[in-house]
Amino acid sequence: MFTKPKKMSVGYLVLIGALALVGFLVQNRLKSKFHKYGQVGLSNGMSGYQVATAMLNHYGIHNVSVVQGEGFLSDHYNPQTKTVALSPEVYNGRSVAAAAVAAHECGHAVQDDTAYSMLRLRSALVPVVKIAAVAQQWGFMAAIFLLGVFPQLLLILIIAMAITTLFSLITLPVEFDASRRALVWLDNTGTTHGTEYDYAKDSLKWAAMTYLVAALSSVAMLVYFILSYFGRE
Repeated sequence: MFTKPKKMSVGYLVLIGALALVGFLVQNRLKSKFHKYGQVGLSNGMSGYQVATAMLNHYGIHNVSVVQGEGFLSDHYNPQTKTVALSPEVYNGRSVAAAAVAAHECGHAVQDDTAYSMLRLRSALVPVVKIAAVAQQWGFMAAIFLLGVFPQLLLILIIAMAITTLFSLITLPVEFDASRRALVWLDNTGTTHGTEYDYAKDSLKWAAMTYLVAALSSVAMLVYFILSYFGRE
């Protein structure tokens, strides 16, 4: 049976709680920024769909489809289906926020087209991460009732968390690089001008912060459970 190191336990619980609060605040800030810049019309009048197709054409990518998805800020790129799915607000929107998000998702398509190593690694981990995420979810619930009887559950939970944490860390350079590619294209092609570019940069910065906080939270949780495991008697 394991015992939590009390001093470390309290400290890490405070840290995890603080990171959860920061994550909540950053997510709210992102929504606020998207709403704010969603009210700023793009001077060229292009929609998110038009921005996405223009960027793909610029890089000579003709095997990727741009489709309208569902849900607020549900935008993503699927390397398996070669699809850029834009939320209705982005797909139809003609704002700076819509342009920034559309260009960011196409940044992932450019990564895929140029065989960006971190994107390839993240894509390869997806099937394993799906299994680990399920194991982590059930592991948390099982540990509440059975950890005293089956202390090995903690080790299984740690392995699952290590996999999902690794995925979160690999996601960071993928997301930051996609934003960098998006901003370079928006600026070099004149799709955004002056303050439009500054607004696009600011909105993508806050989007990236959500991934950073999520990764830090995942690392903190993993370290906490590892300390608990090695604190067993």
